Amino acid sequence: MADSSTLEGHATPQARPQRKAATIDNWLETRPYLIAAIIVVGAFLLRLWIAHGTFLNPDEALHFRAANTTSWWLTYQRSLGIAHPPLLVFLLHFWRIFGMSELVLRLPSVIAGTLFCWIFYRWVANSFSRTAAWISLIFVSFLPPMVELSAELRHYALLLVFCAGALYFFDKALSRNSAWQMAVSLLCLYLALLSHYSAVLFAAWLGIYALVRLRSSHSSARVLITWCAGQVGALGICRFLYVVYISGLSRAFSGSNVLHGFMQDAYLLNSYFQPHRDNPLLFIFARTGGVFQFLFGQLVVGDLMFPLFVAGIVLVMRSGPDRLASTSTPRQLGFLLVLPFVINCAVALAGIYPYGGTRHSVFLAMFAVPAISVALAKIVRENNVYAIAAALIIVIISNLFGTPHRPYIPRADQKIAHMNQAIAFINSGIPSSQPIFADNQAALMLGHYLCHERPVPFDRTIPGFLTFQCDAHNVIATEGSTNRFTAENFFPKWNEMLRTHDLKSGEAVWLVQIGWDIGLARELQTKFPQYRDLDVHYFGRNITMFKMIVD
Repeated sequence: MADSSTLEGHATPQARPQRKAATIDNWLETRPYLIAAIIVVGAFLLRLWIAHGTFLNPDEALHFRAANTTSWWLTYQRSLGIAHPPLLVFLLHFWRIFGMSELVLRLPSVIAGTLFCWIFYRWVANSFSRTAAWISLIFVSFLPPMVELSAELRHYALLLVFCAGALYFFDKALSRNSAWQMAVSLLCLYLALLSHYSAVLFAAWLGIYALVRLRSSHSSARVLITWCAGQVGALGICRFLYVVYISGLSRAFSGSNVLHGFMQDAYLLNSYFQPHRDNPLLFIFARTGGVFQFLFGQLVVGDLMFPLFVAGIVLVMRSGPDRLASTSTPRQLGFLLVLPFVINCAVALAGIYPYGGTRHSVFLAMFAVPAISVALAKIVRENNVYAIAAALIIVIISNLFGTPHRPYIPRADQKIAHMNQAIAFINSGIPSSQPIFADNQAALMLGHYLCHERPVPFDRTIPGFLTFQCDAHNVIATEGSTNRFTAENFFPKWNEMLRTHDLKSGEAVWLVQIGWDIGLARELQTKFPQYRDLDVHYFGRNITMFKMIVD
């Protein structure tokens, strides 16, 4: 009989790559947590790099302004004016002791986004297969939208990590019949509800899923009592948020649906169902496709992932119980993955909450990604090496040929150097006797950077405007109803500002725009001949300043 070395020497060229792949596959199977930890560390470093070197965007500045007060009570009062639950604002109020640079302020999101990757990987591995878990981990670690939302001073990373924790510990509580793990799941749910309003949709789904799972489980009385008591707490938090936060904001929006806010009339218009405009079936299909386009950050890749998601659902529901890692039945898991889309779509059809290619539906990644991963794992026949390679190829394509969703500031235009140059120009080139007129998003940015991160009191005595002082500069700004100046809304506000602030003919006023989709200077130059020679100062494409003389 020939020895093994002889057989190795006569192996066909086609067999050698297969044998090598099998060796790597076995190595991955024996060291899953080590490899997962390496990927998660890579996810953390990538988020850390994205979070550094750029100035805050207007939403980030808004959140920090609410947190940057002299007392917890003032922070609470300011949190009432933000269209989000208060957890992030209170966290930032405490976090300031570590520093107030952009990177330090974004660190809670970076940490939360990284923890989400790990918890999510563990849940997918427990519920589906190790191969699907590898794919899912790579997707949530490196897809552009998942990285960007975890590198900003926003609520979404907190939302994701707490939703993932609620789901992971709920399943662990049932599998181990553990009341304390059920309590941890409920705590995560509470924190998710206090992080973002889309967590209400997640909570509704989790309640239904829990009823299905509990019905077929053999949980102890302690586990059942803990879960039932926890639902009362969740309902209490929802009522608190509605009475204290949402109702107050509804009054600020003159009785309109605060969950629309300005968004339904701007970049989220297509994410709300309009009965006079939309066909319900087309709306459902198009907006569901938009979810995948957003999550993968690339339109063509997103379009390809949509049918893979459907295929993954079918594969899950047709799997035998022995093919899944979860103690759930295949039908329960299929129900789990589809139901969140149904809930989000239903509230969008009712005009309550957006659905589609927007960060406001990012919690759906927790259900879209596993189904897609199951389909890809099936395509590569559960081979870990090929699965990881396929996931990396998709991630690389999405990063190289990505399609950012609005609102968006290119990184090259968001460099801190641009902001430093703009503030230096204001301090050296604009006399303190000449007021600055800004739209609302520019006011937030000036309040942060021109005032050197100090708490800024806004004077709102004149309806429709707010004023504040920074380094002897007098800033007059619009309230949130005029978030961004355009050629259409500028002149009415300009004339109203001149009248209410008693500015005289011949006085100079500086117009400042900072933030998303700014273009007033360009619009004035192209649409109005008298402004064709306007002297505009650009600091990147998202900071502009120019002087106007009162007629």
